[in-house]
Amino acid sequence: MKTAVVILNYNTKDYLRKFLPGLMASCEGLDAQVWVADNASADGSVEMLQADFPEVPLILLDKNFGFTGGYNRALQEIEAEYFVLINSDIEVPEGWLDPLVQWMDSHPECGACGPKLISYANRAYFEYAGAAGGLLDKYGYPFCRGRLLQKVQKDQGQYDGAPANVLWVSGACLMVRASLWKALGGLDERFFAHMEEIDLCWRMQLSGYKVTVLPQSRVYHIGGGTLPNESPFKLRLNFRNNLLLLENNLPATFMAEMAGRHSRPDRESLARRKTRRRIRLRMCLDGGSALVYLLTGRWSFFRAVLSAHREYRQLRRPGAIPPSAPCYPDGLVNEAVVLKALFRKK
Repeated sequence: MKTAVVILNYNTKDYLRKFLPGLMASCEGLDAQVWVADNASADGSVEMLQADFPEVPLILLDKNFGFTGGYNRALQEIEAEYFVLINSDIEVPEGWLDPLVQWMDSHPECGACGPKLISYANRAYFEYAGAAGGLLDKYGYPFCRGRLLQKVQKDQGQYDGAPANVLWVSGACLMVRASLWKALGGLDERFFAHMEEIDLCWRMQLSGYKVTVLPQSRVYHIGGGTLPNESPFKLRLNFRNNLLLLENNLPATFMAEMAGRHSRPDRESLARRKTRRRIRLRMCLDGGSALVYLLTGRWSFFRAVLSAHREYRQLRRPGAIPPSAPCYPDGLVNEAVVLKALFRKK
């Protein structure tokens, strides 16, 4: 099998019933197979799949391992050249998969790629989770081509030129080279969910591969199917994982930035010092957010930020720096893009 298209399900029976038939139809005639891995759902998802979609291979996990642990365990069971991680709340049009496969076939330097994400509810606009490819600003805040903060652009073809190299593609629909996935150890399970795909794509680039968004492919995403945007748990994951993301990848990135200057031991020492400073600054910015939550009476959000920092300290470990010179990633913007946009908005 060339391509395994894998849904990781957790209590989204209705989405599976609605979108799985179209996904299966889109893979007909291709060397591709749709799989569903289930994170111990309790909503009858498995029973529905067994009754209504017996032709779909199932991987049953014995508890909810999150996005990271669920996919890591599921993909160990599948042999394919390419894995597609796809959410259950995505509608795919005919022909969405072939451009991704062709690109990976013809570009061995590409480690991961994905389509444009369009809003399922309003198809004239991009969808928040990934839009037309993801970037990261100086202080580690993710944003997208087509989305900054809560403002989502109308899709007017502004990103419909050549495929673009970006820092990350949304895990809502992400194709990865299976051999590279395995070489990198898959997703970092400390993340559980949220930003784990940014971490994976960043690590791919530091290993010398590209991450590309292909405007020739598009899918329609509902978003927020598992955790609503107003969830304190989701907020805690995002604040915590943003710090883990920086801890994992900034040391090697700063090393790449200093290529050709200083000896390797000096570069590594400088890179780790710069990483500590950048993370301390980011934690101060998080503290500002926590203060806003406190002053506006959003106690659960305030506590979520404090918990996120405590968990980060418990989970943190120094990011690895490869023995060979790492490659400087595409899609890193050395400006405070998100903070500037936030203050302009205010």
